[in-house]
Amino acid sequence: MGKLTVGALRAVLAVVFVGTVLVQVLMVWVLVSGSDPEDGTLPLTAFRVVTIVGLVTAQVALVCVWRLVAMVRRGTVFSHAAFRYVDGVIGAIVAAALVWFAVTAINAPGQREDPGVTVIMAGIGLAILGVALIVLVLRMLLVQAVARDVEATELKAELDEVI
Repeated sequence: MGKLTVGALRAVLAVVFVGTVLVQVLMVWVLVSGSDPEDGTLPLTAFRVVTIVGLVTAQVALVCVWRLVAMVRRGTVFSHAAFRYVDGVIGAIVAAALVWFAVTAINAPGQREDPGVTVIMAGIGLAILGVALIVLVLRMLLVQAVARDVEATELKAELDEVI
């Protein structure tokens, strides 16, 4: 990865992280202060709480990607240390899907006349889980790459002994 690519990715990650923190702070302020511009009904409060939790899942994924980018830049991404961050991304995506299913459940009673919206929202939750499965497949590829790297290192050490 080039310096420009890494810099651009880090800038995007930082802006998104700061944005999610600001949204969380504002939502917590509205919940705690009681200065709700809406009517303060229970579903709206539940939506706000779920949104705060959902933003945490995004922040976890952002931090893990940041760490993986740093490992790519140093050339150490093909190591066992990378698995913890890839697992963090997978966990964050699964948590985001669960949060989305919670949003779907909170929204469902208001969709009695048009249950298709709830079905579409549930489909979106399944698509989010599909992204987690894609990242899991990429993790399996990383496992193979790390194994090949270890094998190549061992073969090089044996070759060095022979020479």
